[in-house]
This record gives sequence, C-alpha cells and structure tokens, in this order.
Amino acid sequence: MPIDATIYRGPHEMSVEEIDDPELEGPNDAVVDITTTAICGSDLHMYEGRTTIDEGRAFGHEIMGVIEEVGEGVESFEPGDRVVLPFNVACGHCRNCVDNYTAFCENVDSDTPGGVYGYAMMGSYQGGQAEKVRVPHADFNALPLPDGDEHEEDFIMLADVFPTGWHGCELADLRSGESVVVFGGGPVGLMAAYSAKLKGASEIYLVDRVESRLELAEEYCDATTVNFEEEDPTEVIPEMHGGKVDKGVDAVGYQAIDGGRHSHGEGAYDKSRENPSQVINDLIGTVRPTGKVGVVGVYFSSDPNPPEHVQEPGELSVDFGKLFESGLRVGTGQCDVKRYDRRLRNMIEQGRAEPGFIVSHVEPLEKAPEMYERFDEREEGVTKVLLKP
Repeated sequence: MPIDATIYRGPHEMSVEEIDDPELEGPNDAVVDITTTAICGSDLHMYEGRTTIDEGRAFGHEIMGVIEEVGEGVESFEPGDRVVLPFNVACGHCRNCVDNYTAFCENVDSDTPGGVYGYAMMGSYQGGQAEKVRVPHADFNALPLPDGDEHEEDFIMLADVFPTGWHGCELADLRSGESVVVFGGGPVGLMAAYSAKLKGASEIYLVDRVESRLELAEEYCDATTVNFEEEDPTEVIPEMHGGKVDKGVDAVGYQAIDGGRHSHGEGAYDKSRENPSQVINDLIGTVRPTGKVGVVGVYFSSDPNPPEHVQEPGELSVDFGKLFESGLRVGTGQCDVKRYDRRLRNMIEQGRAEPGFIVSHVEPLEKAPEMYERFDEREEGVTKVLLKP
C-alpha cells in the first residue's frame, strides 16, 4: 500500500504525494509507523534550492513513532515499541561510530561523511515527513521511549534540535558558572541557550531579530537578548557583560545576514543581505581571548543558488588574524545524536527538561507545503512546526 509523504518538487515547491510503502531491506532493519515528525531549519536550505537535492525526494529527519515491523536480526525492539530516531543514520560498528562520532559513520550510502534521512548529499534514505519510514541498523539507531503518548512534543526534539543545541555547548566546552553567547534564535539556537541553562551557565546571551524567538529565549532560557537589527552585538554584549563572554555558539550557519541596522529589508529574510561570515566574525568580537566556540549552524561546501554577491560558496571571509590573536578554539560539525540522546531522554522523563516549549504549530501532514512557506518566511510566531501523518 502506498503512503503519503512530503515531496520536494523544486525550489519553494513542496507537495504531499503517495510513495511506495517502505519495506525491510535487510535483517537489521525496522519499519516505523510515524506519529510525529517536524520541519527543521536545515530543511529550508533544500527547500530554497540551496543544495543539490533531487526532485521527488521525501524530506524529513526528525522522526518518532511506533515500530511496525522488524527484521529477523533485530534483537532490541518488537512491533508496538515507541521510539525516536536520531537524524544520523549510522552502522554502530565502524571506527567513527565506536568512537561516538555517529554523524560521520563510514558505512553509510552517502556522498559526504555520515548519513541522514531525507537530506541532500547524505544518502538515499527516505525522509520521515511521511506515514512510515525504514530504519537501517535499528538496534543501534532507534532510541526506546516509554509507551503511550506522554511527552510527545518533548521527545521529538531528541531527533535533532535538542541534542544539536547541547552539542553546540559541548563543542564550546561550556562549564557551569561560565557565560555564553548564542547567535540564532531558531529551534537549534533556542535549544543551545536552553542547554546552557541546564548546564548551569551564569549568563546567557541570545542574538536574533524575530521577537517571538527573543521572547522564548527570555522566558524559558533566562537569556538576555539582543536584536541585531537594532544593536551591534559585538558592542552591546561586552558592554552589558563587562567584557567579552567565555564561550559562544553559532546556531545560524551560512545563511546569516549582516546586521543591516540601516535597513530592515522587505521581509524577515533578505537574500541580498546574506553574509556567510557574519556570525563567525561576530563570535570573534564577543568571545574573550582563549575562549571556545561551537559551530552547529550548517555550512555547505557547495551552493547551486548563492546570492550574486557571494562569489565562492563554501568559502568564508573570516577575520582569521583576530581569531589567531585571541587564541580562540573552534569546534564544528553535525551533532552525533547517539552521544547525548539517552541522557537527554532521561532528563525529559524525570521532568528536568521540557524542550517542547519551542513548538508553535502542530499540523496534519497535508499542511506541510503551507507550513514550509510560513517557516521559510520566518513568520512571527512560527518557531517549530510538528507534523502529524
């Protein structure tokens, strides 16, 4: 029987169409009946035509549901088990997986290190904005959850944004009692600020320009916020803090825009103001000498549709002299979700963490095209969209 899935038909064009029902392809596979999936900020790079994703691909790498079928080699799960899937597709036994670098698995079908469901250049794995999905290496990849539907909006965050926000703080080596600045108030940026709070940061600053995001950061993350349309964070944060902060997180990536305090542009996102180096240079200007920076915002090595003024996609104009003079250390890379997901799940179960506060919309799968458009417009109040197949 065919299933419904969210399908890419070209830049800014999504549709919900029928695709083949996923089947077991090996003894270690499982098929999951999806209960909740989500639109991720990194899906927008593909949606906008900024990657080499093929038409006809099903999107979606934030996935949770109930096991429907397992292969004969699966030992940890059986039909009826509730699970959430890390966005990483990993084998569990290669050198990198054994070392907990599951975002860089060496045994996946991918043009780049690591594999991801429904994502450009990272394998042919069907995306999870669908009714069902096949899970390779199910014993390793699926994370068990308590039965029922409790904490549904919290547990779906374990697929990507909560571990990725946590990972940003880990890459920055954030310690309790330290101060941190997070650039970007989207789902990952909010989760980085929330993770900083859970880790015991003394002061948290978050930089964005969408008021609903800034309000969430203040209410749930105890953050001091800076609207970069109104103020230069490299000036106001050291002034407010009494000097530069200890650590920093880039939760924006290559589609950052310049401060543009002279002009707000026509909408929430103005491609003509795009400056892929902006956040890195702002971090150099706000993090103290010998501090550390974690970069979890996405940067691509190629871009088929860059702004006209960005001459060499994948290359940045970073003020490396200041970086060197400051002795800053920078950690980068996609999150190895398996490194963190069990501990973060336990925190949710025990009421220590409630990352679902970022959810603004819960919609049926058929509304995915509309919600992609609204999320891509950075519409006020659209912070995190969940889809129900």
